[in-house]
Amino acid sequence: MPHAPPRGSASDVLRLAAPALPVLAAEPLYLLVDTAVVGRLGAVPLAGLAVAGVLFAQVTTSLTFLSYGTTARAARLHGAGRRAEAVAEGVQATWLAIAVGLALVVIGQLVAAPVTQALGNGGAIADAAVTWLRVALLGAPLVLVTLAGNGWMRGVQDTRRPLWFVLAGNGVSALACPVFVLGFGWGLVGSAWANVLGQTLAALLFAGALVAERARDRVGLRPRPRVIVAQLALGRDLIARSLAFQACFLSAAAVATRFGAQTAAAHQIVLQVWVFVSLIHDALAIAAQQLVGAALGAGDGDRARELARRILRYGVVMGLVFAVVFAALVGVAPPLFTPDVAVLAVVPVAWWFLVGLQPVAGAVFALDGVLLGAGDAAYLRTSTLAAALVGFLPLIWASLAFGWGLAGIWSGLALFMLVRLAAVLSRARGGAWAVPGAVR
Repeated sequence: MPHAPPRGSASDVLRLAAPALPVLAAEPLYLLVDTAVVGRLGAVPLAGLAVAGVLFAQVTTSLTFLSYGTTARAARLHGAGRRAEAVAEGVQATWLAIAVGLALVVIGQLVAAPVTQALGNGGAIADAAVTWLRVALLGAPLVLVTLAGNGWMRGVQDTRRPLWFVLAGNGVSALACPVFVLGFGWGLVGSAWANVLGQTLAALLFAGALVAERARDRVGLRPRPRVIVAQLALGRDLIARSLAFQACFLSAAAVATRFGAQTAAAHQIVLQVWVFVSLIHDALAIAAQQLVGAALGAGDGDRARELARRILRYGVVMGLVFAVVFAALVGVAPPLFTPDVAVLAVVPVAWWFLVGLQPVAGAVFALDGVLLGAGDAAYLRTSTLAAALVGFLPLIWASLAFGWGLAGIWSGLALFMLVRLAAVLSRARGGAWAVPGAVR
C-alpha cells in the first residue's frame, strides 16, 4: 500500500539532502583536489586537464538520466508501496549503464585524439588532454554503474549507503592522486589512473548492493527490455537537456583555450568551483525529487505543489549564503589551486560571476529537482535548449569574435541561468506538472 507522503519540513529535507550532499560533492571535490595537484605541474597540464575534464564530463552529465530518471521512476513506485519494482528500476538501469559504458570506451578511444586537437586548438594543451582522456575513459562504465546505483537508492530513500559507497571511491581517488602525479612522477596521467581506481571501488559497492536486494525483495537480476525501453523514453529528454549543457561548456572551454593557457587555466579553476557548489545545490534538488516523487506516487498532488514552494525558498536562502561565502574568499581560495601569478590575475574576472549567480542557481536547481521528481523531463529539455540557444552559446562565440575573453564567456553562463530561472518559475507556478500516480 502507498506510503504516507513526507510533509516536506526542514527536517525532512535535511534528512534526505544531508547524505546526498557528500555524495554529490565527492566527485567535484575530487576534481578540485585533482586541479590543485595538477596545478603544481604548470599552466599547460592544468589547461590540458580543463579540456579533457570537460570532455569526460560528457559521461556523467549527458547520461544523468541513469541517476535522475531512475530516481524519479523509483520514487513514485516507492511512494505507491511497490519497493521491489522500485529496486528493479535500478537493476535495469545498471544493465543499461554497463552496455552504454562499454560502447563509450570503444568510441571514445577512436575519437579522443581528433576531438582534443579540435577543442584544445592543437599543440601542447591538446597533447596533454588526450593522454589524460585515454586513461580516464576506462572508467566510463564504472561511473555509469555508480549513477544508476545512486538513482534507485535515492528513489527508495536509502541515502546512507550511497554516501559511504561514493565517499569510499572518491576518498581512494583523492589519496592516490598526489601519490600517482607527484610521488610516482606519472604527471598528468597519474590523476586519470587515480580516477579509475576510485571509480572501480564505488561501482563494485553499488553492484553488491543490488545483488543483496535479491534475497531481501526477490528482485530479479536479468535484463528486462520493457523496463529499459521505458527508462530510455525518459532518458531521451534528459539526454537532450544534457547535450545542451555540454554544447555550452565545451564551447566555453574551446573559446577559453584560444585566449591562451592562462585564461584556460583560470576558467578551469572557477568552473570547478562552480560545478562543486552547483552539485551542493543539487543535494536540495535530490531531496525535492524524492519528496515530490513520493507525494505524487501516493496520489497527493496538493502536497507536491506545497513542497515546490517550500523547497524554492530553501534554495534561494542557500544561494544567498554561498554568495556571501564566495565573495569573502575571492582573495583566498584561488591561490590554493595554482601559484601561477598570470593565471591568478585572470581568475577574479570569472569569480565575481560565480558570486552573483549563487541565488539564481539556488532557485533553478531547487525547481529542477521538483520538476524532475514529477517526471516533467520534456519541459526541462525544451526550456534548457532554449536557454542555451538564446543565452549561453551566442555570447560564448561572440566573446571569441570580439575578444571579450573570460568576461564574455561567463556573461553567457549568467544569461543561460536567468533564462532557465524564468522558465522553471513559470512552470512551477502553473501546477500542471503535479500529476499523481505511481508512474507518469
